[in-house]
This record gives sequence, structure tokens and C-alpha cells, in this order.
Amino acid sequence: MRALAHCFVLLFLLAAPAAAREPLPAGFVYLRDIDPSIVQDMRYATPNNFSGRPLPGYAAPECVLRRDMAQALARVQADLAASGLSLKVYDCYRPTRAVAAMARWAGDTSDESTRRFYPKLDKRNLFALGYIAAHSAHSTGTAVDLTLVKRGTTAAPFDPRAHYGACTGSATTRAPDDSIDMGTGFDCFDPKSFTANVAINAEQRHGRDLLLAAMRKHGFRNYFREWWHFSYGAQPAHGYDFPIMPR
Repeated sequence: MRALAHCFVLLFLLAAPAAAREPLPAGFVYLRDIDPSIVQDMRYATPNNFSGRPLPGYAAPECVLRRDMAQALARVQADLAASGLSLKVYDCYRPTRAVAAMARWAGDTSDESTRRFYPKLDKRNLFALGYIAAHSAHSTGTAVDLTLVKRGTTAAPFDPRAHYGACTGSATTRAPDDSIDMGTGFDCFDPKSFTANVAINAEQRHGRDLLLAAMRKHGFRNYFREWWHFSYGAQPAHGYDFPIMPR
């Protein structure tokens, strides 16, 4: 009977969800558990990113962040409600294994299948120009990539077989996105993505200014090379490599 009981316990543990066996590290939460109204378009869990494939560690298209940062995003979202706008996150916590995969992609100059993300640059220079880095604040859970969308909108589905235009081109020729037009697509490796770049029109400038003001009000800091990248709070000394699993 004791052996039979041990077998039942073992079967129960094997059948238990992975998330139950591997909880998030202390201080981390799923953004959906804090504010499910924030739109999630987790690009690195899909082929719709500059590597052209899902990145290691993204076992689910979920935004994971430190709790205090997720709560601050919820406050931004509440402020935006009156204007009919919503935040949409592209990336949140990023496992260090994914950062390493990005570095390997940048070093593989034989693969230029996603050149729409760096239409005017030599791929070999992406590291030197600061577009790709060996370490990322995302791995500490204190950085987020996001944009603004009008509430109730939905982007057309991404087609990995389609030939989309450069990320610096007009919104109608880029890969589908329901974001307010910010002048470039997300993860566009080009000076036009610099937050203060002047080579954008007045409507695009207004969109960036709206996002910047909404985020700054609640303690977020923008990275000047990327209009979509914001950090929050003190950055820990080390990053994490736990996988992003389904909730």
C-alpha cells in the first residue's frame, strides 16, 4: 500500500502544471494579474521580430515584470482611459538566454532575412551603434517596451510569408500594428527611432510626446535611442534566466 501511495504522489507531481512547480521569483508578477486591460503583443514569443523566430525562454506570450513596475504601468493605464487610449506592451522581462540569442543573430551576417528592421545599416555595426547589447535591463524585470493604441482596435494578423516594408516607412507598408503611428515600427534599428528625432511629422511627434509624458508622470525613464523603451526603479546587479511560462 505504501508503494502504491508513492506511485499516486509521483503521478500527481508529473501531472501538475509547470507553472505550479516553477513559480516566478520573488517580486515578479504576470502583468495580466495586475492589469488585464493593458494590451499584450509579445513579439519575441513569435516570428514577428528582428530575428525572424521566437526567442529562447519565451514559452508563452506573457508579460512578466517586477510587481512595483507592473503597478506603475497600471497607474499609467488608468490615466490614459479618459483619452480613449491604452498601453500595449511588446516586451517585458527578457530571459538572459534570449539576450544571448539576439547577440548570436547580430553576429550571423549570412542571415539578412529581416532587413526591414535595419534598412539603412550594415548588420555588422548593430553592436557598435548600440542597437544590440550583450546585457539588457529587461533581464532584471525593470524595463519594458511599449506603445499607445486606441482602445478597441485590433491589428491585422502577422503573415511570416509576406514581404513587409521597412520599419522606417509609412505605417501602411510596415508589418501590421494597431499602434498610434510613432514614425517607425517597434525595434526599428535606425536614428529615426531616437525619441527626439526631428525627421517625423507633427502627428508622429504628438504620439511620442503623449507616450513620454504619460510614462514620466509615473516615474518611468525613456532610453533616448528607442521611443518605445522605458525603465523603472533601481536596476539590480544581475539579470534572470527563468523561462516565461503560461500563467
